[in-house]
Amino acid sequence: MKKFINSVENVEEEMVQGLVKAYPQYLRKLEDSHVIVRAKKKEGKVALVSGGGSRHEPAHAGFVGEGMLDAAVPGAVYTSPTPDAVYEAIEEVKTDEGVLLVIKNYTGDVMNFEMAREMAEGEGVKMAQVVVADDVAVEDSTWTVGRRGIAGTIFVHKIAGAKAEQGADLEEVRCVAQRVCDNVRSMGVAIEPCIVPANGKPGFELAEDEMEVGIGIHGEPGTHREKIRPVNEIVDHLLEKILADLPYEGSEVAVMVNGSGGTPLMELLIINNHVADVLAEKDIRIAKTFVGNYMTSIEMAGFSLSLLKLDDEMKALLNARAETPALTVIG
Repeated sequence: MKKFINSVENVEEEMVQGLVKAYPQYLRKLEDSHVIVRAKKKEGKVALVSGGGSRHEPAHAGFVGEGMLDAAVPGAVYTSPTPDAVYEAIEEVKTDEGVLLVIKNYTGDVMNFEMAREMAEGEGVKMAQVVVADDVAVEDSTWTVGRRGIAGTIFVHKIAGAKAEQGADLEEVRCVAQRVCDNVRSMGVAIEPCIVPANGKPGFELAEDEMEVGIGIHGEPGTHREKIRPVNEIVDHLLEKILADLPYEGSEVAVMVNGSGGTPLMELLIINNHVADVLAEKDIRIAKTFVGNYMTSIEMAGFSLSLLKLDDEMKALLNARAETPALTVIG
C-alpha cells in the first residue's frame, strides 16, 4: 500500500486538523473530538447535523458553513460515528428552533444518529430527521436494509440548509428535506477499487477489463460485474435505471456527476456531456449541474449520477447563497 500518510492510527485526526487549518473562516473543530462545526455559530435558525464514516471527503465536513450544515460528525474510515459524537455535535449547534439530522441509509449511521437524537430529546432539544436512500441499484446490501444513501445526500444538505438559513421552522425544514429525499435518485459504477488504510489492500478486485455496476460508496458490491464499455453506454445504463424509478419526463432537474475520488475531471466532463444530451432528448430540462468530487470513496476510480426532480421552491433553495469549503453558490 502506498499512501501519503504518517500512520494509519492518525489518519482521521490529521485529516480533520488539516481541513480546519485550511478553512478557519468556515470551520472549527471541537476539542478532543473530530466533530466539525461552523466557525461562528448561527443562532435563530434550525441547525443541520450530518456525518458518516471518513474518507468520503469533501463530504461531510466540506459542506459545513453558511447555507448548508452547522455540524459534521466524521467516524473512522468507512465507520459510522458513535452516538456520543453525534450528541456532542447536537449539543454544540442546538438552538431554540431545533436540530435536523440528515442521515444516509446505512445501518450503523441510522442506529447511532437515532440514539443521539433520543439522548438530545431527553434533554429537551427539539429534533427531527430525514434518512436519504437515493441509490436505485440495490434494495438491500451488506451495509443497509433498504436502499443506500449516496451522493444525492448533498442536495439535501444544500436545499434544507438554505431553508434553515432563511429562518424556517423545524417542520418546514424537515418537510423540504424529505421532499428532496423523495425526488432524488442516484446510481454509480467503478472500474478500480480503493484501499482502506487500516486494511492495506483493495476492498475488492476487478480484472483490467471489468467494471462493477451499481457499486456503493464503501466499495460494497452492486448489481453485477461486466466488461467495461464506452462511457456513453455506461451512462445510458445508469440513466435507464434512474429514469425508470421516478417519472422525470417534462420535469426540471438538478444533475450531479459525482467522482469517486480517482476519476479525472476530464472523464467526469465527458460523462456529463452525454448525460446532458440524453436528458435533452427525453424532454428533461436541466436547471443546474454539479460536476466534481462531492462524495468520494478514497481513491476509487468510478462515478455516480444523481438526478433531483425540482419544484419551484427546491429550485430557488438550490440557487440560494451558500459558502462552504467545498461548495459556494453566489445566490
